[in-house]
Amino acid sequence: MDNNVKTQEVKNKNEFFEKYIFPYAVPIVFLVLCGIGFYYSGLHYTFVLNEVIGRLARNSFLVISLIIPVIAGLGLNFGIVLGAMAGQIALFFVTDYAVKGIAGLLLAFVISTPLAIIFGYLTGQVLNKSKGREMITSMILGFFANGIYQLVFLVMAGTIIPFKNKDLLLSTGVGLKNSMDLAGVRYALDDLWKIRPFTGIAVPISTLIVVGILCVALTWFLKTKLGQEMRTVGQDMHVAGVAGIDVDKTRTIAVIISTVLAAWGQIIFLQNIGTLNTYGSHEQVGLFAVASLLIGGASIKKATYGQALIGTFLFHMLFIISPMAGQNLMGDSQIGEFFRVFVAYGVIGLALLLHAWQDKNKK
Repeated sequence: MDNNVKTQEVKNKNEFFEKYIFPYAVPIVFLVLCGIGFYYSGLHYTFVLNEVIGRLARNSFLVISLIIPVIAGLGLNFGIVLGAMAGQIALFFVTDYAVKGIAGLLLAFVISTPLAIIFGYLTGQVLNKSKGREMITSMILGFFANGIYQLVFLVMAGTIIPFKNKDLLLSTGVGLKNSMDLAGVRYALDDLWKIRPFTGIAVPISTLIVVGILCVALTWFLKTKLGQEMRTVGQDMHVAGVAGIDVDKTRTIAVIISTVLAAWGQIIFLQNIGTLNTYGSHEQVGLFAVASLLIGGASIKKATYGQALIGTFLFHMLFIISPMAGQNLMGDSQIGEFFRVFVAYGVIGLALLLHAWQDKNKK
């Protein structure tokens, strides 16, 4: 009798951990790390809160752009780098023609959309040829696209691609400069509606509303026929094919949507930053967005808006506090820089390891 009671207790404990602890283990760990880091950083809470709100507003759109491919079974789409490139290309021409304010921002959205659709279609075609290896393929594809991007704007800008504003070009008249001032569209979205509830804290309500609209729109989309087909494809491609769903076409549409959202997200991100690193602003977009999503508790097969927002909050909280925490603990702020880079790569590696382990257990 006692053995049965003990067995039941162990079973109940295992069920409790599997249901309530394991799914939230990663965000719990990072929440603890944030608490410890904040304590040792010595930073004032108003400064940290203001920075976190700003980063949450400008990064959330990019992170949420990863959700559709996860639902469609494509895993974590590192290929959003191509969407970021489309957004930056649009900003080049908006800056060149000096279109300012919200009009410039909207024009950037319009210009970036067809570019992102083309990039997304090409990415989708490549990923359909590499089923089961989409994540590494999209990562390598991002590196390949970066090479083409740099070739185009280092060699063709100012020659084949005309620019009216010669200040954007290198002294030779060929190739764009390393950095570009986005004064015309800086805070164009953020300043539409910004409130200051407390001293030292500014909340860009307009940007947060755009993020909220995106969440609502995607929720509605996933209830449509196409959205349900994406869920089916994500659960089992073979069953989806037998049910009459065009699997490759559905996967390609998912990548196109993700790429377009990434382009818009990069524009929102850069209007908040105010400057554009011509050849580097897009490079870490995929890595940091994926890390944020995973820190929120998502996996390569399941992701939600809540996980995206929580992960963005925790990841960028660490970005803010880790340099000062490293300085106060180790006497070197560079320790904090190394730690947050380690976190970005480490959480991705850990998530992939856990996924492989879970698959092995299921088999």
